[in-house]
Amino acid sequence: MTPLETNSMPPASGHVPVMLPEILANLAPADGEVFVDGTFGGGGYAEAILRSASSTLWAIDRDPDAVARGAILAARYPGRLHVIEGSFGDMLTLLQARGVTQLDGVVLDLGVSSFQIDDPARGFSFRLDGPLDMRMGNAGPTAADLVRTLPEGELADMLYRLGEERLSRRVARAIVAARAEAPIKTTAQLAGIIRSVVPRAKDGIDPATRSFQALRLRVNDELGEIERALQAAAALLAPGGRLVVVSFHSLEDRIVKQFFAAAAGRAPAPSRHDPRGLAARAAVRFRLLTAKAARPGAAEIARNPRARSARLRALQRLPRLPADRPEVTT
Repeated sequence: MTPLETNSMPPASGHVPVMLPEILANLAPADGEVFVDGTFGGGGYAEAILRSASSTLWAIDRDPDAVARGAILAARYPGRLHVIEGSFGDMLTLLQARGVTQLDGVVLDLGVSSFQIDDPARGFSFRLDGPLDMRMGNAGPTAADLVRTLPEGELADMLYRLGEERLSRRVARAIVAARAEAPIKTTAQLAGIIRSVVPRAKDGIDPATRSFQALRLRVNDELGEIERALQAAAALLAPGGRLVVVSFHSLEDRIVKQFFAAAAGRAPAPSRHDPRGLAARAAVRFRLLTAKAARPGAAEIARNPRARSARLRALQRLPRLPADRPEVTT
């Protein structure tokens, strides 16, 4: 997956799995284990896992194009790679419907894939003109639908909350004024409107970056998907199972960091004046494999500039205590 889009061009080789050695080190695949790649994309992580051990891997992606790529890879690993079209937030339901109730490892590479952002027809990029779509799958409203229908106040709130755009009200006002004159149907149209009211930052980030991020996150409910996927992965992990997540911006990483801290018993205790502090704290079921987020090295960033904002966090389910009851995962 990729971070916030900037003006930097993609690596010449196309899809490049980010922090792959660190992913494998934390997953530690072994023969006979079962894994999930919840964001199949180009299949870089999936193929590396399958190569590293005689394991079984379930790949999930809501993008039909990614599923088609997965079918090609699955033919090279018959009986070992199974590709499912769907959202990783529905991981629990998707896997249980196929008889999978426990996993030895889960990897999630958050955000939009290089294949999606580099295809003008998908409408993710302000760098390439195309229809204002931004859907990772084929269902639901497009970015053009949101730009056309959202009231100015709701549009501004979305840009501020999901894009962290400080000039969100100015951008929303400009969008509403422009759409009154003519429909906003393409990425170039929208980017031009944004650039007309947001000055270029000294760091060179395109003025359209944050607004495009906000629309993409809203169209795909990406933050909600992350929360659901983390809950599902934690429920499916067998004792000793590992969950590894790569995120690319602060909104994603904050959700992962807080979930991991709570699962590992690292969440702050309630105030002594808070009645919740009187309740017994739940037994800790997980431990952090990464005390803080791991970052890509300088050599990887030089090879693949899109890796520069990546953050990797890993969590492991502890062995089950003798007194534990079997967990219900339905």
